[in-house]
Amino acid sequence: MRENDFHTARDYQRLGISGLTPSLEDYLEMIARNLRKSGYVRVNQLAQELNVKPSSVSKMVIKLAELGLLDYEKYGVIKLTEKGRQAGNYLLWRHDVISRFFAMLGLSDEKRAFEEVELVEHILSEETVHSLEKLIRQLKSGQSSVT
Repeated sequence: MRENDFHTARDYQRLGISGLTPSLEDYLEMIARNLRKSGYVRVNQLAQELNVKPSSVSKMVIKLAELGLLDYEKYGVIKLTEKGRQAGNYLLWRHDVISRFFAMLGLSDEKRAFEEVELVEHILSEETVHSLEKLIRQLKSGQSSVT
């Protein structure tokens, strides 16, 4: 690598394909999770689950709507667009893969493992997550080669 190939962590986030910040990803992931679970989600519900104020949720929902990821009317139900559904499904899959990988590591503190998944998921590329999923399958099947 050349010296000018290095960036700050924030620069790498900006270079990402999705264009979503880690915070926006967290909101979109929780919206997708709730829609899978109960079929609907509202601002107050998200605020409670993410431990933030409803006004913060409203601001993030507006940003996600501006990105074409969801439809939202004030005081209404939040709905994902097709683009938002695809992104949300990816975020849920990514979280699941990393969670399963961390569980395989045998981390004893579940709360700490969850916190680490929440932090790590934002910095791994899709290719890396696919590789982790492949590794998980190989470890479960008892294969010794990871290639």
